[in-house]
Amino acid sequence: MALNLDAVGKKIGPFTKDYTWKDVVLYALGVGAGFSEPEYTYEKNLKVIPTFSIAMIFDFLAHCGINANINLAGMVHGEQELIFHNPIPIEGSLTTEGKITHIYDKGKGRGALIVGESDTYHSSGKKLFTNILTLFGRLDGGFGGENAPTETFAFPEKNPDFEVEAVPSPDQPLIYRLSGDVFALHVDPEFAKMAGFEKPIMHGLCTYGYACRTLIRNLMPGEPEKMRKLKCRFSRPLYPGDPLKIQVWKTDPGRAVWKVTNTKTNEDVITNGVCEYGDIPKEEIRFDGRVAIVTGAGGGLGKVYALDLAKRGAKVVVNDLGGSRNGAGAGKGPADKVVDEIKAAGGEAVANYDNVATPEGGENIVKTAIDAFGTVDILINNAGILRDKSFLKMDPENWQAVIDVHLTGAYNVTKPAFAVMREKGYGRIVMTTSAAGLYGNFGQTNYSSAKMGLIGLMNTLKIEGKKYNILVNTVAPIAASRLTEDIMPKEFFEKVKPEFVSPMVLYLSSEKCKVDGYIYNAGMGFFNRAAVITGKGIVLGDGKSIPAVEAVADHLDQIGALKGGKEYFELNEQVGDMINAFSAPAATAAPAAKTAGSVADVFAAMPGAFNKDAAKGVTVVFQYHISGPGGGDWFCDIKDGECTVAAGVHDKPTCTLKMADADFLDMISGTLPSMQAYTSGKLKIDGDVMKSQLIGKLFKM
Repeated sequence: MALNLDAVGKKIGPFTKDYTWKDVVLYALGVGAGFSEPEYTYEKNLKVIPTFSIAMIFDFLAHCGINANINLAGMVHGEQELIFHNPIPIEGSLTTEGKITHIYDKGKGRGALIVGESDTYHSSGKKLFTNILTLFGRLDGGFGGENAPTETFAFPEKNPDFEVEAVPSPDQPLIYRLSGDVFALHVDPEFAKMAGFEKPIMHGLCTYGYACRTLIRNLMPGEPEKMRKLKCRFSRPLYPGDPLKIQVWKTDPGRAVWKVTNTKTNEDVITNGVCEYGDIPKEEIRFDGRVAIVTGAGGGLGKVYALDLAKRGAKVVVNDLGGSRNGAGAGKGPADKVVDEIKAAGGEAVANYDNVATPEGGENIVKTAIDAFGTVDILINNAGILRDKSFLKMDPENWQAVIDVHLTGAYNVTKPAFAVMREKGYGRIVMTTSAAGLYGNFGQTNYSSAKMGLIGLMNTLKIEGKKYNILVNTVAPIAASRLTEDIMPKEFFEKVKPEFVSPMVLYLSSEKCKVDGYIYNAGMGFFNRAAVITGKGIVLGDGKSIPAVEAVADHLDQIGALKGGKEYFELNEQVGDMINAFSAPAATAAPAAKTAGSVADVFAAMPGAFNKDAAKGVTVVFQYHISGPGGGDWFCDIKDGECTVAAGVHDKPTCTLKMADADFLDMISGTLPSMQAYTSGKLKIDGDVMKSQLIGKLFKM
């Protein structure tokens, strides 16, 4: 069994876990906390032990081993590092995503190292911690790869500043494993003996938690949120009930080194420990190293965006044609003044005077960024003109001029910028719509149409850019600008400064932004989200005969009801719901229930249930993510009339089906109809929802 060297760099996750204060307390008990530490064990004024984070990323750890194809018989956890960015809340949802960064070869008979790195975000949007782990494959070395770089580490030649002794319970692993690490080595005596141990051993990460508690108590008492980094190497196993000693040396302000020794054998079980601690760094969104293009940035909103981006470290291309509100005329003055202001404040910027309304202008704007700064990370499509007329007075020239700048202009600049972003695997694009487009405004049919067209442009770009980490969102600003300075009442104009809109635009332009395809109204410090909501609807007829017009009239209230409505990410989701609406009701659709066995049994049986005749001309990959203790990842790869079913995560699935293990087995057995599972939210489908309709034809389970 050879290591999969191609696993390096490929995304793992995202994995999402919900947790409550009970999970926080259970973890604390698992790492030895008790009545003496009520801040960890009692929900009143509860705090989270920082190493609780490791209990939330076992899925990532497991997939590092699976994706690398490590020989599980020889796998041990070699090193662990946690870097903390924000305190961990006592409840919420954590989402983890990462990759294998390196696979090192220590040589034949000496094993291999698999290094994985992940970031975890809270449901609030805050980045909580970065996890860097090293798995040691004792049986996987000798494939001719690069060896790991050497590290030097030495403990100070003095007595420890403090040392703490503890004796984990002989039953400690039984508690700790309930936080997620259910590997049999820590509970099954027969498995432990087969692996070469006398009996089940302590989880190394459990001992890691003991050390974390000790470090907090002595270095930052009562303030676990001050833990910044915790790193170590696992050197030897520890049996439950064996006494241990944690020794700590302070080396610099905010830094200490530590190790854990088995005092029964006098062997170090954890060594090379590093702890960094201190006040929580100020959370600030920065753009250091990022390159931004802002169109129409000679004044108003665009100028504020450009100045604010530069203040936070971005290199900015300030584009402005220099024309009047209706687009007439041109001049370098507005763009040059903004660039001068950025440079005077110590920032970096270049001016561009091209017209977004032409393809050549769009190409040149992006070329300016490449020539000056080497790349493009952020694009804010802000350029605009006004030519207001009531509809019957709207001549073709005024109609087209507004469309050309707002909608076609966004296309002209976004296309070359998108190409750069796709190549580098990162990008943030912000479109500028308007309340006039979302809701309508007298005398602005051209402007409203262009602004609503930008929503359609965003809706498709968000899909095409998703896998390249290009996020596309839209802002509808209410703000004073050159376009509105003599249109808004003076007293209102003074209240709607562009500066009030900028925070939303900068967030959507940042690495911290995780939303995609969203529309936000912004003005005067007020923000809310706008969305297209689709009602649940009803079925008229049987899907074969055409419903009567009168039937539509009779049921119009139900057709138009938005209560319980839904927001779709893409067209396939909506069409899928429409097709599924004709599925038989649960009472008649369920076949006689049959035993499905385990989840693994289902996937083992799938090749035998494959219908070759129905698969002619079909190329599709179904990825299954089954959560719960009996779950895992499997995929079905169908091509040229053949079906391959394997455990793991496919690089390019057509669609991904997500379910809990019990619900999945109910669906397979027939007690939970697939339509009912989907509409109730028990079955979630990402990707091409329409292709998921093929499963029933391709497999006869």
